[in-house]
Amino acid sequence: MTATENNSHPTLHTCLSPALLNLYDVSSSIVVIIDVLRATSTIATALANGAKSIIPVDSVHECIRIGKEMACITAGERDGKIAEGLAYGNSPFEYPETFVKDKTLVLTTTNGTKLLHMALKNNAKAIVTASFPNLSATCDYLIQQKQNVILGCAAWKDRINIEDTLFAGAVVSKIKQHFSINCDSTQIAETLYNNASADLFEFMKQKNASHYQRLAGYGLEKDIKYCLTADVANVLCVYKEGSLISFAKIKALL
Repeated sequence: MTATENNSHPTLHTCLSPALLNLYDVSSSIVVIIDVLRATSTIATALANGAKSIIPVDSVHECIRIGKEMACITAGERDGKIAEGLAYGNSPFEYPETFVKDKTLVLTTTNGTKLLHMALKNNAKAIVTASFPNLSATCDYLIQQKQNVILGCAAWKDRINIEDTLFAGAVVSKIKQHFSINCDSTQIAETLYNNASADLFEFMKQKNASHYQRLAGYGLEKDIKYCLTADVANVLCVYKEGSLISFAKIKALL
């Protein structure tokens, strides 16, 4: 796919930071929320392990309020640590099937849930959440929908980060033939991914990625490796009526 517009295909853009979302036509696009370390990896894992749904909220206060009201699991982080007042954090390893099956989580994170609510306020056509653990399910969906796509990187407090850009590049490399691409940030993301794809963890380490350093400082290298591993929780995570649920559950209700 060249960088020239091809009107026979929907468009694909990459937004490298929430601070740039206003530059994109959100209302005519499927927005893919990307927060590799760790929100969207944890969402995919919990849903793959049988969670009934995940309610994403943008504040700790709201997380606690809904958790009490609905008697469900309250989870989330601020600056990489379990947020004060919440019962659980943002590690995918906290949500095995034995814990989450048929349960609802209320989740708030520093970056990912914030971007999701920004996409909602901008009337996104549809919203899915994605990371390496559900890479293939996400790509298959985007190809099938034949709609404009914005790959939205949650970044870190509006600062562009390596891991979300890498994932956007991974998506681009798998679906670009089905889209019209005239977007430099998309080209940058794919180039970065192609340079790193042989060993994403080692690439993050060698480049002193800020979020790698932050989580490694907490002893969370295992989380990082998991979140960079393709298709270990390969479910499509769809936002519908206030909750994230697996597409398989949506189909079962139809």
